[in-house]
Amino acid sequence: MRSDRKNWLELVLAAALLCGASSTQADTIVLKNGKRIIALSVTQDGDKIHYETAAGTLTLPRAIVDHVERGGASAVDSSLDARMLSLKPPEVAASDAALSSRKGEIEARVIHDGEVDRTYVADLETEARSGKALANWNAALAHHVAALFESAHGEMDLAIADEQQAVTYAPEQPVFLMNAAYLHLRRSEYTQSLEYLKRVHRVAPEDPDAAKLTGWAYYGLNKLDLAVGAWQHALTLRPDAETEAALKKALRDKEEEAQYKENESRHFTLRYSGASEPALARDVLRALEHHFDAIEAELSYSPPDSIGVILYTQQAFADITAAPAWVGALNDGRIRVPVQGLSSVTPELSRVLRHELTHSFIQQKTHGRAPTWIQEGLAQWMEGKRSDVNVAALIQMANSAPEQATAHFEGDWMKMRNDVVGVAYAWALANVECILHSGGMTDFDRIMDRLAAGASPEAATKAVTRNDYAELTSATAAYLREAYGN
Repeated sequence: MRSDRKNWLELVLAAALLCGASSTQADTIVLKNGKRIIALSVTQDGDKIHYETAAGTLTLPRAIVDHVERGGASAVDSSLDARMLSLKPPEVAASDAALSSRKGEIEARVIHDGEVDRTYVADLETEARSGKALANWNAALAHHVAALFESAHGEMDLAIADEQQAVTYAPEQPVFLMNAAYLHLRRSEYTQSLEYLKRVHRVAPEDPDAAKLTGWAYYGLNKLDLAVGAWQHALTLRPDAETEAALKKALRDKEEEAQYKENESRHFTLRYSGASEPALARDVLRALEHHFDAIEAELSYSPPDSIGVILYTQQAFADITAAPAWVGALNDGRIRVPVQGLSSVTPELSRVLRHELTHSFIQQKTHGRAPTWIQEGLAQWMEGKRSDVNVAALIQMANSAPEQATAHFEGDWMKMRNDVVGVAYAWALANVECILHSGGMTDFDRIMDRLAAGASPEAATKAVTRNDYAELTSATAAYLREAYGN
């Protein structure tokens, strides 16, 4: 998301009106061994701690919990983004009494005391290699249970590795295949997700969850026709509010883009209105490829799939995105930019493209876990903005109203008033400059790696910079004084 406002100074001076938008906050369970578990909510019942996750309600013994941090991370909300799907992993069906009994035992023994029992999982793998009856199914289920536990705690690399092992031991079990697809989907790895989903369709062609996930995978790959078809099929199998909302959005996009032309390059699929010049479309692709190489080098990361780009008229952009008036471009998985009246890539359009492309890199590098202040701060920095024009107002705010100087760290920016969002953009850029000044891009790489692994934004920032949000604000004010003068 990029604002079309040129200078936030007058907005920063209106900081007395600042009132950050509210957001639902998750809780963090801190175990005595130092491990942190992010949960949607946490309750205590005697000697048990119950916590809600995307995989359902899980339980820990109170004895292994050190404390619970309330509101430590933003809870996942419902939005039209594959990483935000509220779909819960389906249950594994046990076809007979023996399997049903064994299933309960395995689920109880794989996870205990807040950890995966790797010794027990290894024992089941040994049994599978020996050829004992049902041994392959037992080993597969153990890895699947471990994957659910790890994904609920943000340990996505471990979760994917375990689910892949589950598929190895039970290659035609739809639930294992579907969860592998779901985990890749949450990481914006759409091609890998589809590979598993195609296998699901061969063994369970009428599974509504598989059809729903397939729609998201195709949508992520900018294949609207296939996404619409998959979601329509999913709804014939089972009503679902998320699928209905996704289908409605995709149909709106499809209707608008029906007469659009299409160009492709190495990393991008671009669609543009017939009102746009073909030469402009080619220039946009060249500019994007140039920016791609630069951002790839800066962030030491390369998105795995083609990135979708849509060039709109001003009215079509407003109608399709329904974004606030201050939004000058948008990235909701596809880069959406109004270009009405342009016949070439101007310096301003080039900056917009670089800004929005940065969002694609950050989103995929962190698996959708980067907070807005990192997204917008780093995107502004990448497009070439600096904090010099806002120094005086930012320092004054840090001195007189520090609580207002930290409001941008949380909340939904899309719901902020125009004046408030200006303050948020200015502080986010300043925070990013401060971190880059002290630790360079290496520090941001480390922060994003921790976010991708499931750490809360503040915890990831503190682990790398040794500053919590209040301390980062003070450090940022000190940096601004040093870099730009009082």
